[in-house]
Parts: sequence; structure tokens; C-alpha cells
Amino acid sequence: MALITDKLVVLDLEAPDRHAATRILAEALDSEGRVTDLDGFLADVRKREEQMPTGLPGGIGIPHARSAHVTEPSLVFGRTAGVDFGAEDGPATLIFLIAAPEGGGEEHLAILAKLARRLVRPDFRQSLHDAPDSAAVVDIVTREVVNQ
Repeated sequence: MALITDKLVVLDLEAPDRHAATRILAEALDSEGRVTDLDGFLADVRKREEQMPTGLPGGIGIPHARSAHVTEPSLVFGRTAGVDFGAEDGPATLIFLIAAPEGGGEEHLAILAKLARRLVRPDFRQSLHDAPDSAAVVDIVTREVVNQ
């Protein structure tokens, strides 16, 4: 299966805080059968988030976790008006939830590294803000992150 599909994109994400935003994105994983226990996975993400906030400069949130409840490496994207992920420069408007199986080796770190390298580029962030639909987001992420 693909790392990201149009079913793993939420263009109008509305959430009061990072936990609610992460839950909405994780529910997409659950709907697609990519997690076996939604609450168990969210507990793993929250535990990771407590170690260090996952907000990055430039309006980015990247909650992520390895979890026994994940069936395959997955990337979920959400676009929002702004949710606080703990970045010093303010709320995140682009959120990527990275989910990796517990025994998945370093794959999720490779995804995280590739994604982070792209997210420092203003043109990449802008293309995600401007994407008209889920298919466009999938194309951008596949071209710029997955296939690199």
C-alpha cells in the first residue's frame, strides 16, 4: 500500500488542540485499517509528544510514533487554520501524522528526515497550502517525499 492516499488527507481540519487534531488524523488511519487499536496508537503518539513537542518552525506539526497498533507505515496530512504543536513561532497549519509499526526498524525516521528536509523549503509548504484537493496533496507528497 502507498504511504499516503487521498483517504489519508484532511484538507479542512478543525480541532481545538493538538490532541484533537491528532485524533482526527488517526481516525483516517483507523478507517483505512492501518491501525488495530485507535486509542492504543493515540496513547503511543501522546507518549512521544510528551518527550518533546513535535511543532517545527514555519507552521508545521509532525506528531509521530512507532506503535504495535500500526499495521503499515503511513503518513496522514491535515491542513488547518492553526493548532498549537509547541513550536516557538506559533501554531501549525500543516500537520503530518507519521505512523510506523513497532518493529519497523528505522523506516519512520527515514520518512521523518525526508519530510523535514522538504518542509524547510517555503515552496514545498506553499504548494501544500495551495493544493486544491486531496489528490494534489498525495501527488506533491509522493513526488517530494516518498520518491526521494
